[in-house]
Amino acid sequence: MTAPARFLDALRLKLGAAVQENISLAPYTSARIGGPADVCVTVRSADELAEAVQTAWDYGMPYFVLGGGSNILISDKGVRGLTILNRAKEVRFEEGEPPAVWCESGVVLSNVANRCAARGFSGLEWAATVPGTVGGAVYGNAGAFGGDMAANLIWAEALTKNGREKFSAARMEYGYRASVLKRGGAQAVVLSALLKLNRSSAAEASAVVSQLSERRKSTQPPGASMGSMFKNPAGDYAGRLIEAAGLKGARIGGAEISAKHANFFIAHGETRAGDVRALIEMARKTVFDKFGVRLELEIELIGEWNVER
Repeated sequence: MTAPARFLDALRLKLGAAVQENISLAPYTSARIGGPADVCVTVRSADELAEAVQTAWDYGMPYFVLGGGSNILISDKGVRGLTILNRAKEVRFEEGEPPAVWCESGVVLSNVANRCAARGFSGLEWAATVPGTVGGAVYGNAGAFGGDMAANLIWAEALTKNGREKFSAARMEYGYRASVLKRGGAQAVVLSALLKLNRSSAAEASAVVSQLSERRKSTQPPGASMGSMFKNPAGDYAGRLIEAAGLKGARIGGAEISAKHANFFIAHGETRAGDVRALIEMARKTVFDKFGVRLELEIELIGEWNVER
């Protein structure tokens, strides 16, 4: 779709040269896959993010907020409407009892976790190797090594149609890699978050970060990927099922099911999103045919697709 001139004029009036048209989104994703955005704007503060979203709402334009670019697969046809590159990265530490860290939603989560450890704060060590931004983590209840956002979130400030509102962890209705926002139960965009911490020492917290980083490196494959492809079924692991189905190393085009961990799909060279999608469907069908288990995507399919998600 072509963005209406009135919308573009309003967006440029607020955000100027940060507004671009018809740019490839592949460089902004962890898998380096994806077609063009009709309109793309880079925001560098929570206020700019709110302005971009509000403008999209005012003009009835669809929008998509792109943070670290992990846990998503953008279609080869790209994204219609407005894509917002979230680069809002302010961070403030609160030294009270208990201590906390406030961060804008475009901050890379692993960066925050490492900064907390270096200052002698514990509680976010689990996040030190998690890709993506704080906003994405709040939205999808990111987690690793027994920790998750549900346990750390004090509140998230989000823009809703009623203005800026605070969402507690309870209001987020967190589940396994899910929230009320991800389930579509509330129309809101995460602007910032306040995360609770504990007092420790830089040496102790950094040691835990190092230990978890080594565990991550030993189990997860290198290369361009979207992160974990499927949610783990109750009482089992998606990677185990895909491996047991004989699909480790399976390849379609430039997309490959990792030979190291079968729940990671690696993109080699100029990989098409369509190849990844075909590999997803092959894995789903084979696992269901062999074991009767329906694998549910952990990543989100973004943009214009020929078939339903």
